[in-house]
Amino acid sequence: MTISIQKRKLVDYEAPNASTGIINGRSSNILNWDDTRYPWAYPMYKTMLANFWIPNEINMSNDLKQWPSLTEEEQTAFKKIIGLLAFLDSVQTDYSGKVADYLTDSSLSALMQVLAFQEVVHNQSYSYVLSTLVDQSEQERIFEYWKHDEVLKERNTFITDGYEAFSENPSMDSFLKSIVYDVVLEGLFFYAGFAFFYNLARNQKMVSTSTMINYINRDEQIHVSLFGHIFNETLKENPELDQEFYRTFVTDTFKQAADLEIKWARHLIGSQFPGIPIQDLEDYIRYIANKRCRLLGAEKPFPSYKDNPLKWIRAYQEVDEGKSDFFEQKSRQYTKVSETNGFDEL
Repeated sequence: MTISIQKRKLVDYEAPNASTGIINGRSSNILNWDDTRYPWAYPMYKTMLANFWIPNEINMSNDLKQWPSLTEEEQTAFKKIIGLLAFLDSVQTDYSGKVADYLTDSSLSALMQVLAFQEVVHNQSYSYVLSTLVDQSEQERIFEYWKHDEVLKERNTFITDGYEAFSENPSMDSFLKSIVYDVVLEGLFFYAGFAFFYNLARNQKMVSTSTMINYINRDEQIHVSLFGHIFNETLKENPELDQEFYRTFVTDTFKQAADLEIKWARHLIGSQFPGIPIQDLEDYIRYIANKRCRLLGAEKPFPSYKDNPLKWIRAYQEVDEGKSDFFEQKSRQYTKVSETNGFDEL
């Protein structure tokens, strides 16, 4: 059964301000944060605002000094991961806008606009980092990397095919499936790259870049939570849908996604990368896939992977969960750029 979905009206004089549903509901489209359908929406909005940051606040002078001392394999992995992240966040900016068009609820549409803005900031951060470390021609090559690496193309196509299916033929089915691909992108496909930067930081390398990555990681965790809410609420509001089918789709999709992420990690860093044994990284990817499936109410694709094998990463990754104080960690202190220490003096 194919269920069509309708775009949100610009204004509906006969509808309530608080929507009647996420998809195919009714809403005046006037946003009153004190009159919304979903109690988690406004707290999430406030958290997103509280996390506001811009790349230019972070002084990259120490990273610039350290860059020549990185090994060749560290520099290569660094550049390739930055190029990959730039691709993912560029796609995400566009996708979130397409999703927003079909969200009846004005508060959720507003959250999507904030999310899209944050993705633009993330892309600025990648340009900011690269413009500090390499010349313009190399930066341009890095931003083209996603077009030419076959392993990376296979991984990225896995996401973009799901996004394009929704964009070209919007329906309840393609909408729900695209959300699963979104959680793969924001909740799994970033994580091998994040681990690389956190490993550099714990070895006192490129701490400012790692700080920026932490901010991005924090944003992405909120995005994953938002899309998780939308997925689960949509299934709840549409009991005629085959719930088991979509939960199984989640598990199967994350199984494939983890395999692709592992394949890319092996391709990128091999088996001997300093500080991250490839087996631990593979197990970490499976562990994260399990977490995302549980968020979406689905069975774990890798039931035996119950513990995080990269215990050290928690100090870098779970700041927003109150489990550590990022700014108290001496290895990750940084200085914001000011008029007296900016790039003009580097």
